[in-house]
Amino acid sequence: MKQDMVEQKLRIGLIFGGRSAEHEVSLMSATSVLAALDPEKYEVTCIGVTHDGAWLVGEDVLEAMKTGRAQSLHPAVLLHDPAQSELFCIRKQDTGRQLEMVTRLDVLFPLIHGTNGEDGTIQGLFELADRAYVGSGVVGSAVGMDKVVFKDVMRANGIPVVRSTLILRQDFEHRPEAAIEAAEALGPYPLFTKPVNLGSSVGISKCVSRSDLMEGLIEAARYDRRILVEQGIDAREIEVSVLGNEHPIASVPGEVLPSREFYSYESKYTDGTSELLIPAPLEEEEVRQFQDFAVRAYEACDCAGLARVDFLMEKRSRRIILNELNTIPGFTNISMYPKLWMASGFTYPGLVDRLIELALERKAQRDRTEHRFWRDG
Repeated sequence: MKQDMVEQKLRIGLIFGGRSAEHEVSLMSATSVLAALDPEKYEVTCIGVTHDGAWLVGEDVLEAMKTGRAQSLHPAVLLHDPAQSELFCIRKQDTGRQLEMVTRLDVLFPLIHGTNGEDGTIQGLFELADRAYVGSGVVGSAVGMDKVVFKDVMRANGIPVVRSTLILRQDFEHRPEAAIEAAEALGPYPLFTKPVNLGSSVGISKCVSRSDLMEGLIEAARYDRRILVEQGIDAREIEVSVLGNEHPIASVPGEVLPSREFYSYESKYTDGTSELLIPAPLEEEEVRQFQDFAVRAYEACDCAGLARVDFLMEKRSRRIILNELNTIPGFTNISMYPKLWMASGFTYPGLVDRLIELALERKAQRDRTEHRFWRDG
């Protein structure tokens, strides 16, 4: 009887860590989500991904990753074969290495922020393996992650974005003065320098002088071969959470009051000193405009499951400018994404449940697609 009850539980593969500067943020997100997964509903297998990209399973994976005891874990692999829904552990034998089944998985729940987790790469593996998974697919993930491509998509859909220019790391290294001049052509300081494919404010610098700009470009180039430079504006920072597949909904907007010059990595995850105003003090029509832009951006990128959409609102004109979209936003206990939904009527566990439901719904939609072309006769 007990075995039957276990079999009725959904088997969740919670994946965290990763080859990204946001590795530690991912571990924090995983801690919160793991605590919210009801053991009466779910059988959870934790899969830790190291800084080197190795997948690991074993006892207390999350704690082992946090404390640097990954050597106590075992290598694991998810095959790309749709006929194999199992997660395998790699065991060393006298005759070589052997795959040993760990568990079958019903839903994969990636919490890898940034590179190789939020950019469509791991989603490509899930698609090849024909697994249900939480969040956007390859296209939505890749477009949301790439700040330059994302801005182009927003412009094509009539959604306002801040002025920006792209600088290649190679060009900056060979002709730094030309790169500086191209950045300064955007307008007066301050300017912001950002790695094109990263989040959690990693590698972002606010530059108020030419020397700052040089340092900012060097810092951003550490994390990406493409660097985005944006025009700084005197603005409020407003964020909206989006949830759903074909018919997404938007949360109440929230406002970030940074404790530093901007909403930095430290103020997000280290000291937690930034103040979050939920709901944001806005006029009703402004709330509707933020929510409309958030949903339109989400749909334009073909997102699924979840995303947090970040905006700037010019203080003088109150003009709304869409800044970026995050398809795997932070899920820590101080993160804006779950806080906005809790202010909109969800509990944290209820939000996690809904994301898993959406993953299964998306998989059911994919299963309806024909993969063979039949001719009559």
